[in-house]
Amino acid sequence: MDVSVDQVTGTIDLARTRARGQLLEAGLELFGVYGYAQTSEQALCEVAGVPEEVLWEEFGSREGVLMAIHNRVTTKGLRASEQALLSEGMDDCPLAMRFRRLFDAYVYAVTRDLREARVTFVEVLGVSPAVDEHCKRWKDLWADFLTGEAERAAVRREVEERDHRVVVMVMVGTVHELMAHHSRRARRARPEEVSQELTTLGLEMMGIALPAE
Repeated sequence: MDVSVDQVTGTIDLARTRARGQLLEAGLELFGVYGYAQTSEQALCEVAGVPEEVLWEEFGSREGVLMAIHNRVTTKGLRASEQALLSEGMDDCPLAMRFRRLFDAYVYAVTRDLREARVTFVEVLGVSPAVDEHCKRWKDLWADFLTGEAERAAVRREVEERDHRVVVMVMVGTVHELMAHHSRRARRARPEEVSQELTTLGLEMMGIALPAE
């Protein structure tokens, strides 16, 4: 029976997609439980059940797997935050409530799997200049997102009208440091505790006092 080029291509694409998924899941387990530095490319491929050549073809190295996992988790956090800000009633909420809902959505998204949190906030630190640059691009994206929210708050006269970019950049860096701190702790803080801490930090850095409960 003749096999079409499209069928062959589809089979190859499916195999590549499956292999990429296996490598990502193996990386999540090994990096998230044992640590990136303790995981060799050989161990990564053995757990994934693929030859090392597949790792090189699909990701270039274990560093590529690390950045792909970071991409996946950070995208999840950003999308969750965007959805929270677009949810019904958010335009009528006071600033403190909007901050809390944004951070609630973000924290739950990126800490639901503790392995993802460790990879995203701890294991990417100090790996290489390439990984540092990758993380910086994400921080810049977050800064753009939050600066836009600060500017909307200024239009609502909830914060002072000024250039918020510098404050937001500092806030983004501090948020990542706090998330790394919580991801390292032996006793995991509850998501709502982390979210409350981030909300308080964000409001203080914007010059807004958190309302008394």
